[in-house]
Amino acid sequence: MQPGIGTRAGAVGLRAAFAALAVLMHVGLGAAAAAASVASATRAELSGDQTRTTFLLELTAGVTAEIFTLANPYRVIVDLPDVAFRLPDSTGQNGGGLVRTFRYGLFAERKARVVLDTNGPVRIERAAMTAAPKGTGVTFSFDMVTTAPESFGMGTGADKVAEELKKDAPPSDAAGAAKPKRPGKPVIMIDPGHGGIDGGAVSATSKVLEKDVVLAVAKELGRQLAATGRYDVRMTRASDVFISLDQRLSLSLKHGVDLFISLHADTLPEHNVAQTIRGATVYTLSERASDEQARRMAEKENASDLVAGLSSAESGDDEVTGILIDLMKRETANFSSDFSNALIRKLKQSAALSPVPQRAAAFKVLKQTHAPSVLIELGYLSHPEDEKLLNTPAWQKKMAGSITGAVDSYFAKRTAGSPAP
Repeated sequence: MQPGIGTRAGAVGLRAAFAALAVLMHVGLGAAAAAASVASATRAELSGDQTRTTFLLELTAGVTAEIFTLANPYRVIVDLPDVAFRLPDSTGQNGGGLVRTFRYGLFAERKARVVLDTNGPVRIERAAMTAAPKGTGVTFSFDMVTTAPESFGMGTGADKVAEELKKDAPPSDAAGAAKPKRPGKPVIMIDPGHGGIDGGAVSATSKVLEKDVVLAVAKELGRQLAATGRYDVRMTRASDVFISLDQRLSLSLKHGVDLFISLHADTLPEHNVAQTIRGATVYTLSERASDEQARRMAEKENASDLVAGLSSAESGDDEVTGILIDLMKRETANFSSDFSNALIRKLKQSAALSPVPQRAAAFKVLKQTHAPSVLIELGYLSHPEDEKLLNTPAWQKKMAGSITGAVDSYFAKRTAGSPAP
């Protein structure tokens, strides 16, 4: 496959740019194209002003790039094949010109994505992929210029997003969509939050990423649960790849899980508060948040699809399905509460707990009618001591051990019909 550029942005002149690109490939980029699957991005930068801004990405090999735009909020999306990003940690944080910030990473298996948050509606006016000087790779670039909101709405890429969501969304009759329960080991799904292009929270000093911390704890938790021989353990992701909220729900339904555990790490922006608040928090589902902090946390976690360049919307249910879901939510809510209580009992024996360790809010990933579910914020990356512990293998092992103990207590209660120890 030859490197190229596709667009869904209603851009002016991109057909000409693509034709010019084909000529460039013919004269020197064909060999680079063969290495597209191992291409690396080595430099990314923005230049220009509030009228025209250029995005530039240096790659070690030519690839096929696709550009489209999205509204609410305004974003430019660049999809690439399996590209490894070798960029400084601070790349994209400050933005420039028409772009506030941009981020990058795996969006799916063997698919990379760059998401640029723009200050308003833009259109893509020029795109090119050219051979770098002295055969050192290729330079991919495109220009963004301001446009009116009404013209932005044409060809923004909404069709692409709709197809992605349709493909990944769980069945509409969620009340009866789960895989039938069969006798045997309870199925436990571990859900490491964020991943790939969505790094999650970032620690203040060491720049530890939430996605890395929770994946490490998830893997250790999976190992410990599997070692008991009592559970069938599944994970929503086992590598640094983005998984949408709908995909996480769909995986839980597909496997007919008996317990869903989502792992995250929190951060507080206020410096004076961040230095004093630490510890783990266990969240359960509630349409009405238990407090303002829980509401803000759910709002932030529910926006992870937007971070990765997706838009999502809740789908309505007919009256009958709605009643069935409501009844099942009541049952799973009780079991979720039981597991939350077991977690708190075990966690306080080996880890610090936050000032209010049990909270509730409308987390989308917990909206599971078929299985009890909890979201555990392991600690605060904004607190110096938590930041250090969260990235320590010994602490991760201890935390996983506490969660494993809570799982054992929960299923012991379910089996015996008596309170968990």
